[in-house]
Amino acid sequence: MAQLRSVSSQRTIKLVYYSCNSPSSSRSLVAATAAATNNGKCNQKRALHTTAAALSGKAALLSSTSNSSSVYALDVLNGLRHQQRRQLQLSQSPFLCSNVGVGARSLHSAVNDQQQAEVALAEATEDNRRAGGGKQGQCESKSAQPNAGDQPQRDPLDVSFNDPIAAFKSKTTWELVRAYMVYMICSSEKLVEHNMKLMKAAKNLLGKKLFTALMKATFYGHFVAGEDQIKIIPTLERLRSFGVKPILDYSVEEDITQEEAEKREVESSVSSAEDNVKDAGALPQYHVDKSFADRRYKVSSARTYFYLNEATCERNMETFIKCLEAVSDDDAKEPRALAQGATFGTGITAIKLTALGRPQLLLQLSEVIMRTRKYMEALVGGQGNVLTHHKTIKDLEQYYAGIGDNKDVQTFLKNVTSDKEGILHLFPWSGIVDEDSQLSDTFRVPDPITGQMRRLISQISPKEEEMFRNMIRRLNTIVKTAAELDVRIMIDAEQTYFQPAISRITLEMMRKYNKEKAIVFNTYQCYLREAYHEVVTDLEQAKRQNFYFGAKLVRGAYMDQERARASALGYADPVNPNYEATTDMYHKTLAECLRRIKVLKDVGDDARKIGIMVASHNEDTVRFAIENMKSIGISPEDKVICFGQLLGMCDYITFPLGQAGYSAYKYIPYGPVEEVLPYLSRRAQENKGVLKKIKKEKRLLAAEIRRRLFRGQLFYKPKGNYVPI
Repeated sequence: MAQLRSVSSQRTIKLVYYSCNSPSSSRSLVAATAAATNNGKCNQKRALHTTAAALSGKAALLSSTSNSSSVYALDVLNGLRHQQRRQLQLSQSPFLCSNVGVGARSLHSAVNDQQQAEVALAEATEDNRRAGGGKQGQCESKSAQPNAGDQPQRDPLDVSFNDPIAAFKSKTTWELVRAYMVYMICSSEKLVEHNMKLMKAAKNLLGKKLFTALMKATFYGHFVAGEDQIKIIPTLERLRSFGVKPILDYSVEEDITQEEAEKREVESSVSSAEDNVKDAGALPQYHVDKSFADRRYKVSSARTYFYLNEATCERNMETFIKCLEAVSDDDAKEPRALAQGATFGTGITAIKLTALGRPQLLLQLSEVIMRTRKYMEALVGGQGNVLTHHKTIKDLEQYYAGIGDNKDVQTFLKNVTSDKEGILHLFPWSGIVDEDSQLSDTFRVPDPITGQMRRLISQISPKEEEMFRNMIRRLNTIVKTAAELDVRIMIDAEQTYFQPAISRITLEMMRKYNKEKAIVFNTYQCYLREAYHEVVTDLEQAKRQNFYFGAKLVRGAYMDQERARASALGYADPVNPNYEATTDMYHKTLAECLRRIKVLKDVGDDARKIGIMVASHNEDTVRFAIENMKSIGISPEDKVICFGQLLGMCDYITFPLGQAGYSAYKYIPYGPVEEVLPYLSRRAQENKGVLKKIKKEKRLLAAEIRRRLFRGQLFYKPKGNYVPI
């Protein structure tokens, strides 16, 4: 059957080829264009550009094949391009009218034909690849790892992400059917809205054993890799064999009530040393409000930790370290001679800072940072981070000149962090991270009029000082372990009232550990209005303090909650006005990072001083990154840009990228079935919100299932021979 379909595809390609290149075809084209002129079909130009973009991707796909069908196909594409050029010339004629005609039906038909052709051409390409490799059994390639001297397998990339074979060659047919079924369920709003209640009801009705089996056959099996470090190994090995690397996350979440969440958050967000009189400079954004104490409110795509006690934070640290060890064990299975450093640290573990300490401390530190910015703005004018003012110690001395000789001011100036270009920070953050400095003693600034030292941090007790040191100790332990195991750490972004502290601590960890490579990555949420400025400021700090900068760019997880909280508490909405503005922010930020990487390459510096993960399920953003990489001369082998998506989502993006030699990751959750139910609930909610992506994934899944059915490949066994970059 496979041979018959291959012959059929060759015949079809021949027919199109002769049609495209025959003289009568050209005459028909002129006549058709003239008719279009008279009938008012003015949308040709846009359709032709869209078709040309899709065909250029197919040209790359077909150029790697070797048999006659591929040669014919390339001739077809060349003929079509010639035909398109003539159509474009005619479409620019001043005689074309502006009315909308009946061309939409023809365009729809052309799109359908194009989709069918894509599948047929992909099949032909896959047949050619197998034929070139000799007899290996039906639809299987040898799974042996390549020798160190061999060139790793690479496939051409279809940037339209419409190739079902490339998307799902790593999946069994049962896994495709399961995925289709899961997406069908996620398309039902009523089922998704009550998914947690339904799962709990099924658990009570079926019992633990049957419920576990049901979940493994559906949602759990699709979105979760396994129950523990041992059971996830087959998934990790298969991912790597198809060019995809892991970001591990132990996704066990507490299933607590809203009342319990609010109680914990309020108790852990207020200092025991605070009195009832609020500081005159207090910022309401950085103080807990019971209405938003349950941080899961309107959040479906991010995990939430609620502080219980210090012992829980210690256990969280141990869990993160186990994730590091699991990634390190997986990395060790790669052929080191072939990788030549590519597998050194390619594994990643994601962590959240709120899992490691009391949230009150992050709130207080965030408020200190924002009050410091306001202090600097009042002192020297302008706005933004202290670094952006480009002031020196001498400038500060002039501002304090009216105070006279003041020992406290002199001590303050001595502790300011600066270099030859100016002031980086008003406070010695390195001492806070490395030397166990007291918070209440550190965050004081001189009053520019009286000279008295003014405290910027709200009251904090000695016990809470110790809690902060414990938080930093846990983070240091995790990052030090990551450096020793050669695994990277991505510190997740959280709500804006925590984020200034999280970013500041993360940058200090970069300064400390990212001396030879990017071990620590910060996360930037591009739905925030200040995302671009924050990234640029942090890039500048990395350059001036000479450390490797790592960033994960995401759209963000807390948008609805942030807007509601800002409105209720009366501070400025930190979120971009709409989705388009967020996309623009993402692309602007990514383009700036790429520009700086190119500058490093041009001057002969190490381009890997800036490492970026494009963590996006938006294929337009992925295309934007790839196109910009090509335009400025950044190749996948430079190992400075990687891409990441969640396990069970957007496989049609991740796997073609990995198989084409790009650095591609899957975010891999794991944990016992019953304990990851909150995670599964969030995945269902998140998929409900991206119905457009689900629609495309379902279409590609259906196409691949049909293809395997008609070609007798229902028992296909995926065996990849790719090596992640």
